[in-house]
Amino acid sequence: MTDARGSVGRNGETNARRTPGAPCWVSLMVHGPAATHDFYAGLFGWEFRPGPQQLGPYARALLDGYEVAGIGQLPPDRQLPIAWTPYFASDDVNRTAETVRLCGGTVGVGPLDAGEAGRLAIASDPSGAVFGVWQAAEHLGTAVTGVPGTPTWNELLTFETANVAKFYETVFGFELEPSVSADHVTLRLDGRPVAGIRGLGNALPRERGPHWLTYFEVADADAALERLVALGGHVAEPVQDSPRGRTAIVADPEGARFSLLQAER
Repeated sequence: MTDARGSVGRNGETNARRTPGAPCWVSLMVHGPAATHDFYAGLFGWEFRPGPQQLGPYARALLDGYEVAGIGQLPPDRQLPIAWTPYFASDDVNRTAETVRLCGGTVGVGPLDAGEAGRLAIASDPSGAVFGVWQAAEHLGTAVTGVPGTPTWNELLTFETANVAKFYETVFGFELEPSVSADHVTLRLDGRPVAGIRGLGNALPRERGPHWLTYFEVADADAALERLVALGGHVAEPVQDSPRGRTAIVADPEGARFSLLQAER
């Protein structure tokens, strides 16, 4: 993930503004934000402060004072899937939203202003996977990465990669790097990997459909898994070794799935 101009990493460096298309933020909408705050505070050490309220009550999660994610409240009458949503940077969210439509995607929310923070849209690709688009103003996005408790990777789990990869290539300008051994595509910007697409075929859970999965970095995957279960979370896939490190797919008490990643050093 590419960091943003004006945001300072844990080791003190100031980072460049995100390239359009770069993952820049992750957000979660739930029915019970207070309990969800407690869960993620216990798991990752996050603290919370109010954010823009254009889509209802919303708080930003902070790690050591740096903004890393957002959690909002769904309206009581909306029975939408509870899921982490990655946002991709855009210099012009209106133009990006129109490109989404022209390429067979759907824009479900916006484009709209989020106060002085910036401008957003929430869309879905042709397979139905939901993602966000963020045009930064005062809020540049995730302010620190590469340390435990921060989003570190996003991967689209879908039926097949070819058609949907072309969608993201056209909308965001990604360079596509297909894997030679599996139905997997790495999305690159300026030669750097920023996200992935994995085709699971019939192994993709039909009740979930295509969806983005956010990876959060942890120092010790086994210890984090024990802590998650003690906090009321659930284990979907236990810890296993992967090319990115030791990973586990888990869910919070409301059912939002995400992955824990103990990165290789």
